Amino acid sequence: MTLRPYNRQAAVAYAHRWAYHRNPDFYSFDELGGDCTNFASQCLYAGAGVMDCTPTFGWYYNSQYSRAPAWTGVQYFYNYLTRSRERPGPVGRDVTVDQIQPGDFVQLSFGAGFAHNPVIVAVNSPPLPENILVAAHTDDADYRPLSTYPIRDIRFIHILGVNS
Repeated sequence: MTLRPYNRQAAVAYAHRWAYHRNPDFYSFDELGGDCTNFASQCLYAGAGVMDCTPTFGWYYNSQYSRAPAWTGVQYFYNYLTRSRERPGPVGRDVTVDQIQPGDFVQLSFGAGFAHNPVIVAVNSPPLPENILVAAHTDDADYRPLSTYPIRDIRFIHILGVNS
């Protein structure tokens, strides 16, 4: 497989466009546990342009009832992006805060387990939580400082590119 570039600008532009609205092409999961990872997946798809339609373990969305767990579940999203098996679709890895870029993702724990999945839209210097700005659904936000969340644990996912 060939790893091609991820279009970070397209992912961030999508995040800004839909941060306070819902794209009618995708079901809103606000009433079913939250829409944050659905929104993160939409942003990722805007920058990747490729889905992995492998049943169960892929990353895809056809409808509310036909989607991979990785499209809407925080942990599944993480597992998919950081997988070791080479398959089509976006590829990511765990990084430290000084390695993140706009278009990457941050996952937050407020207690037990990671439960929120914002999109990074800006990283100002130095890369401290108050200088990292995110967009998210569920509690809709755009340009929200990461430092305003009650974070217990945090992990960053840097998108390396897209396998095709």
